Amino acid sequence: MNPGYELPQDEAGYSFGFLDEYAKREVRRTILKAISIPGYQTPYASREMPMGRGFGTGGLQVTLSLIGEDDTLKVIDQGADDSVNAVNLRHFVELTCPGVDTTEHTTEATLIQSRHRIPETPLTEAQVLILQVPYPDPLVVVEPSEKRRKVMHGEGDYSRLLTKLYEDIVQFDEITISHRYPTRINGHYVIDPSPIPRYDVPQLHQSPALILLGAGREKKIYAVPPYTRADPLAFDDVPFRTEDFTDEHGQRRACERCGATDSFLDELIADDGGKHWQCSDSDYCNSRVASHAERAQETTA
Repeated sequence: MNPGYELPQDEAGYSFGFLDEYAKREVRRTILKAISIPGYQTPYASREMPMGRGFGTGGLQVTLSLIGEDDTLKVIDQGADDSVNAVNLRHFVELTCPGVDTTEHTTEATLIQSRHRIPETPLTEAQVLILQVPYPDPLVVVEPSEKRRKVMHGEGDYSRLLTKLYEDIVQFDEITISHRYPTRINGHYVIDPSPIPRYDVPQLHQSPALILLGAGREKKIYAVPPYTRADPLAFDDVPFRTEDFTDEHGQRRACERCGATDSFLDELIADDGGKHWQCSDSDYCNSRVASHAERAQETTA
């Protein structure tokens, strides 16, 4: 933890974790219900936070309700630890949670709050992943009425959502959803897995880590418990597929910085108009670069 961020408790004027104990207790009860009914959008009384809704208030409330002095927190935004959103959220937690450590290494974290990505490094049973969610209901694109959507979820009626996927295939020869891909959890509820890319959706399936999704603006929390089945919606003759990173020669593109061929890549446009590819997950990329440097030193020693 950066000692410069520490705020003495007698000057803070609020409890550990910013939220009052009643609010944290309610969020924890909501989380327990969400875990008990995988994929169910559990309502809760989302509190006002000192940041605009849509900037991670739902995920932050979940984090602040779970975090303790023995925890280590990692915050990422689209895979990066140094983006503005990630830095500000991490700074806020350091201010309001004295004694809590923060890290940029996935393997060191017990709590990971993320926007739009699941870390490349495999998670463990000792970790909790908290995803920020703007719109929790996948049915909102086909049914504007929340009352009707609740009935459809309860009955497992996702025919209109499947029809939308079918219309994509008819018009574009493939399903065009690039993120927020609807995923069925434990054989019943279909969730919006947050704006993670399709590349990350398979990581929800049988994940050893507890995955919590918080939507502060919509006042909903839902969960994918450890070792739970997660199936992206698809058809027998049109299976689900992830982003294609092969080049014109049929070779899988590699990160130009660390050489990884098994990670999600960001496409970067240089000043000359050329395209470059780099790992989206900054910790994964940095770890590989450091590993290559260590091996190079051992070779020359």
